[in-house]
Amino acid sequence: MSASGEGHRFRRAGRIDRVCRTEPNVIRKGAGVEYRVVSIVRDHARDRGAAPAVTGDGRTVSYAELDERSSRCARALLAAGLGPGSRVAYVGKNAPGFFDLLFGAAKIGAVTAPVNWRLTPAEIAAVVADAQAPVTLLDEEFAELAEVLPGRIVVTGEEHERWLAGHPADDPGFTGEPDDIVVQLYTSGTTGVPKGVQLSNANFEVGERMARRWGLDGSSVSLVPMPLFHIGGTGWALAGMYAGCRQVLVRDIDPAALVDTFERERVTNAFIVPAVLQFMCQVPGAAGRDYSALRAITYGASPITSEVLRRALDTFRAPLFQLYGMTETTGAIVQLEPGDHDPEGPRAHLMRSAGRPYDWVEIKIVEPGGQAERAPGEVGEVLTRSSQNTPGYWNRPQETERLLAGDGWLRTGDAGYVDADGYLFLTDRIKDMIVTGAENVYPIEVEEVLAAHPAIADVAVIGVPDERWGETVKAVVVRVAGAALTEDDVLAHARERLAGFKRPRSVDFVDALPRNPSGKILKKDLRAPYWEGLGRTIA
Repeated sequence: MSASGEGHRFRRAGRIDRVCRTEPNVIRKGAGVEYRVVSIVRDHARDRGAAPAVTGDGRTVSYAELDERSSRCARALLAAGLGPGSRVAYVGKNAPGFFDLLFGAAKIGAVTAPVNWRLTPAEIAAVVADAQAPVTLLDEEFAELAEVLPGRIVVTGEEHERWLAGHPADDPGFTGEPDDIVVQLYTSGTTGVPKGVQLSNANFEVGERMARRWGLDGSSVSLVPMPLFHIGGTGWALAGMYAGCRQVLVRDIDPAALVDTFERERVTNAFIVPAVLQFMCQVPGAAGRDYSALRAITYGASPITSEVLRRALDTFRAPLFQLYGMTETTGAIVQLEPGDHDPEGPRAHLMRSAGRPYDWVEIKIVEPGGQAERAPGEVGEVLTRSSQNTPGYWNRPQETERLLAGDGWLRTGDAGYVDADGYLFLTDRIKDMIVTGAENVYPIEVEEVLAAHPAIADVAVIGVPDERWGETVKAVVVRVAGAALTEDDVLAHARERLAGFKRPRSVDFVDALPRNPSGKILKKDLRAPYWEGLGRTIA
């Protein structure tokens, strides 16, 4: 792929405009068809209702059963006063009940807002309140949260089943428009409450094309180990559902159990983060198991090392796809193909890249915070334009304005360059975000908590390399003069105030933090000694 005449932009195809309305659940677009998310369950229930849709919590639900259950859920939500544009929250692990809610909400034009159950109770309550969700479906594993959550709470299990049984399985028939919001995923917040990323029917329509690119079809068995509050969970599952395949939901990450699941369920496709891939490769006897059904493993969301790559190829003996994207782009926009995964070959340098943008995605590199485009090979801020871009954050106009660069472009917050062949190489994080085990951590949030400690005079939080998690959180601390502050003191302070994945795993003490003339901490200088010689510092 080469640069176009428009400047340093990379793409393979343009948008296709809608030309006419046809069937209730689709809009014709040139030679293609644009689906609504709600059409997934309706169409598969009509055409192949007996086919399995979701396996989880010890049961398998067919597409016909999912259609019926989601219709009951839709009627229950209507009875609770919800309608088009209403938000309904989900606080729970990966389970079939999530899809009752997702498609039930879509059948009345409501929006499903999955919440990160790894947050503290106060943070979870704040997200539900931010979504203004009058109803929350709450995993019975977290039933104690019912005391702190606003609105009506329906707990999964017996209460959930009674709730559905109390309403008829009559589909309300809402179809909606391509720009209607269907899912609201929350990012990790820099300060205060995380931001709700609004994703529409048009955003998720890419799932049909993704399914083809990843080899998903009606015969596939797709593993969904990423949490459903993450785009790698919901987005991956919806792509599989567009294809009409069975989704095998993973409730808790246990490497040995995952190896068993691959073999027992005859998994054909999976999206797995590098840290989990590494743990699976370390399971005794993993390389000798039967993966003959496996067609491909897709990975992303955090860095991968050449060693983990080699182990994964040797263990699973299947093609690997690498993905780069973000919640605000409805997931992947750039892909590194299996043929580029050759750590020992002449194109080994491509393993340091994120891959190339999809046919329907444009990428350009500009001066940070500006619009002037960089030449091939020059580092700048990565911008992207496609139908996958979110229309904006929920009730955050100022943050939306900073995110969207105009004329359909979105700022990723990452820095990098594109080579002459169109491969994107990422070099740094403009936003200093830390990705640890596929969870996003914003340093400023951790810094504010640590700075409240009376013995801490100054603090900076950075991501440092970790063999298991890609990166872990490190605090670099300046003590108050005369204070006898220890690493254990800092870690204990964080443990009481932060969710587990946000807490520092180590602390370094320094006399002063490096700053530029304007007073900004030079985090790149702080990170440099830890990443020296590793080449790739971001995924």
